[in-house]
This record gives sequence, structure tokens and C-alpha cells, in this order.
Amino acid sequence: MSLLNDIEPLKETALAELKSAPDLAALEQTKGAWLGANGKFTALMKQLGTLSKEEKPAAGKFINAAKVELEAALAERRAELELKAALPKEPTDFTLPGRRRALGKLHPLTQVTEDIVRAFRKLGFAVADGPEIEDEYHCFDALNTPADHPARDTQDTFYLNVLGASRSESHAAGETPAACSLLLRTHTSSVQIRVMKSQPPPVRIIVPGRVYRRDNADATHNPTFQQIEGLYVDKGVTVGDLKGTVEFVFKELLGSDVKIRFRPHYFSYTEPSFEIDFSSALVKKMGKDWLEIAGCGMVHPQVFENVGYDPEVWTGWAFGFGIERIAMIRYGINDIRLFYENDVRFLKQF
Repeated sequence: MSLLNDIEPLKETALAELKSAPDLAALEQTKGAWLGANGKFTALMKQLGTLSKEEKPAAGKFINAAKVELEAALAERRAELELKAALPKEPTDFTLPGRRRALGKLHPLTQVTEDIVRAFRKLGFAVADGPEIEDEYHCFDALNTPADHPARDTQDTFYLNVLGASRSESHAAGETPAACSLLLRTHTSSVQIRVMKSQPPPVRIIVPGRVYRRDNADATHNPTFQQIEGLYVDKGVTVGDLKGTVEFVFKELLGSDVKIRFRPHYFSYTEPSFEIDFSSALVKKMGKDWLEIAGCGMVHPQVFENVGYDPEVWTGWAFGFGIERIAMIRYGINDIRLFYENDVRFLKQF
């Protein structure tokens, strides 16, 4: 029975060493010395084989109970030492206020875009999207833009090489414009064509997105800018519907004192076509009575025929404007390039 007599003293010694381990490394060493493969307590368990058949049950029960107690003490001390290791090495005043992480803000152009979308959603418009890399059919041909229109020249539009062939080489080979070239879209009107070709009327959509034109960057121009266009097609749509929509949206964006006027203009994809001017207190602060802000008109019958709509049955209007222009007027910004310089001092103001 000497083995049974050894269990309790060994357990008490092991418990004392585990509870007094000064750090995690020392605790692991103590664990190995007692409970490891070659540990003292493990060796004690191996001696069970030397006992008689009558002694084994009692000895096994005592050893297992002691082992459970040692493992519990080990887990408790490990938790204490891990907490201690996680605490600051230097004294800390936990009553001091914490350091708050600075929260970012939406870009001013994103804020204005969301406000525009919100205004149109109140009128039942859905948001549509499309590719920024377009073909000439969707960007020009389907919109009734003739082949000799200045917008289709390489000095106005970014054309992309297709399979290594340039636009001029493709034309020289006798290919049609729709087949020869891809380009960076010059307006989001191309999405209007894609939507109309994919569904029957009625259609009520807005199309916000990035567009590209070969402009030299200055205070009012940028080769990349944001645009939003609207399209409404149904039976009996009139210029009155267009004017009412435009007035509602711009009053939502720029204040209830906004006044709108239409001036006759020419666009190849609308007939009749108009430029939209607006007047408000903001415009008067700029020393002007009216400021041009958008283009619009009734959808040209040829555009309807191009997408498979019957112009004798359906009518509609479309208009578009630059989002930067709205943001510049709203916030009194005099240089469009500020939106794209990523200067945090500028962006924090909005």
C-alpha cells in the first residue's frame, strides 16, 4: 500500500508548484514535470501494474481523482497568468477618456448623387446601370447620332483598340462603326438604349455613372466626370411632364426658391430639345440671373424605332446633367478638380 500512501503527498506538492508558477513558461515546465509523458504523477500511474488485483481499483480511483484536481488547478492558474500577461506593463488610469477612431464621410459627389436618386425615387423612378466600356452602336448610332457628328471624332471621344486594330485602321478596312470600335462612354444615355431594348414600355429610370470625354482639365472641365440621366416612356407623355419633373428634382436639390426655364436647343436624340436654365438665391450670389444646368427633350421617334418601340403609340422624355455641376453650385465650389485631388482637408468639409 506504499503507492496509495504516496499519492496524497505528491498531489499536494504538485498543486503547490502549479499555483505558485510565476509565469506561463514556468507553468508549462511544471505541467511537464508532473503531468507530462515523463512526469512524476504519470510515473505513479504506471506503477498500477505492480499492484495486486485487490489494490488496483482503489489506487486507480485515487490517482484519477488527483489528476482531475491537478488539471483543474492547471487551468485556473493558466487563466490567471494569461490575464496578467494581457494587462499593461505600465500603470494605467482606466478613468481617462478613450481615443475615438475618426469616422470617414461619404465623398461630396456621392452625397449629391444619393440626394438626386432619393428625389427621383419619390417619383417612382428606378436606378439602372450599364458598362463604362461601350460600343458605337449604343453610344451613338442607336441615339440617332450621325457618323459625321463632332462627338464621334477621336479628339472628343476615347476610343479603344480592338484586337490590336485602331479605329482608323478598322474604318480603312471597311467595317461598320458598331463593329469596329469600343470606347469609353461619353454619356450614360447608352444605358437608356440597353434598358429599352431589354424591356417593353413603360420605362421610368435614372442612370447615374461615370463618363469620359477628351477635355483638358481646368476649373470647369475634367476628362472624367459623373453624370445622371433620366428617361420616362409611356403613353401620353408630354413636355409638361418633363418640366414638372425637372422643377421638382431641382427644388429638392437646391432649394424651394428654384425657378426653371427651357430654351430651344438641338440634340440628335431628342425632338424638340431644350437647354434647362435655373435661377435661385445661389445663382444670384454668383452675380447671374440664370445658369445653364442640363439638357433635355422629347425622345426622337427614330430612337424609338431603333429600340423597337412604336413612336405612334409611345412618347417620352429624357434629360441629363453633370453631378459635379450640381455639387459646385450647392457648395459654392469654383474648381471641379478639387473633387478628384483626394485632399482630406477639402473632403472633411462635407
